[in-house]
Amino acid sequence: MEKTIGFIGAGNMGGAMIGGMVSSGLVTPDQIIASELNGQRRKELEAEFGIRTTSDMLDVVALADYIILAVKPYIYDQVMETIGRKLREDQVVISIAAGMPLGRMEAVLGEDTKIVKTMPNTPALVGQGMTAVCTNGKVSEVELEEVMTLFRSFGKAEQVPEHLFDAVIGASGSSPAYMFMFLEAIADAVVKAGMPRQQAYTFAAQAMKGAAEMVLETGQHPGALKDMVCSPGGTTIEAVTVLDQEGLRGAVTKAVDACVKKSIEMNQ
Repeated sequence: MEKTIGFIGAGNMGGAMIGGMVSSGLVTPDQIIASELNGQRRKELEAEFGIRTTSDMLDVVALADYIILAVKPYIYDQVMETIGRKLREDQVVISIAAGMPLGRMEAVLGEDTKIVKTMPNTPALVGQGMTAVCTNGKVSEVELEEVMTLFRSFGKAEQVPEHLFDAVIGASGSSPAYMFMFLEAIADAVVKAGMPRQQAYTFAAQAMKGAAEMVLETGQHPGALKDMVCSPGGTTIEAVTVLDQEGLRGAVTKAVDACVKKSIEMNQ
């Protein structure tokens, strides 16, 4: 990719994205510039990734083809007002704040601005992110494909209509937390059975990772994959029966429903 990628803000998520892009070989470090107010953080970014950094977000606007807004949601309006006057017609602005509507961004940046809305998640920190992507319709097919390639450098990315972004938060944005809780519960149980805690985390986490890969790689229904593990009269079906009796499915459904509802309320 022969484009310059600019980051306004480079905290945990921004750093994860930069790391994914550089390590994948998609872009070279000199194709990335990041603005960050924290001087120590700028030094860390330069040392770890070899990218250019600045304390002034307008330096990013002057140089970048793709501008990624990786700041906290509460300062989005301030940042957009600052950069809006300096944007060129050919630049693409990328938001990673799922709660920021495209219409609101257009109102501040200008209705002709090319805008991409995304929702990555924290596993991007280890190159296993899941990102939802949509645009305001001003982005060309070539530009959209380049954006998709950028986000696929640190995981998977799919196009999703904006009205489903609340569902995306339930499916991938917040769900790592549910999975951490499930993993922790499994580890606690096997620690109770005598396994050292760190080893318990390793076994449980690898099993969870492997199960997820089976869904992605085989394309089979999760229920069918579950049945493959459940031998007649065996240990797994015993555990699955207890999970059903204790209401695992219902609890998860209620949790995701609550997550989606809260997202809708926050974005109204």
